Amino acid sequence: MDGNYFEVYTIVERDGGEKSLWVRVGIAFVNKDESLTISLNALPVNGRLHVRKANKNQ
Repeated sequence: MDGNYFEVYTIVERDGGEKSLWVRVGIAFVNKDESLTISLNALPVNGRLHVRKANKNQ
C-alpha cells in the first residue's frame, strides 16, 4: 500500500482505572476525490469509531 490509508479502532473504556483497550475493527482508504472508503470487520457496541493514519512502521 502507498501509505494513503487509515486504521479504524473502537476504544473500550475499562473499569477500575485500567488503560483503555484499543480494538482495531477495520481500515479506511482515501479515494481520488479525497473521500473515504471504510471497510469494517466488526461494529463497536459503543457506537464510536476512531480513525487514524496507519503506522507505516508496523
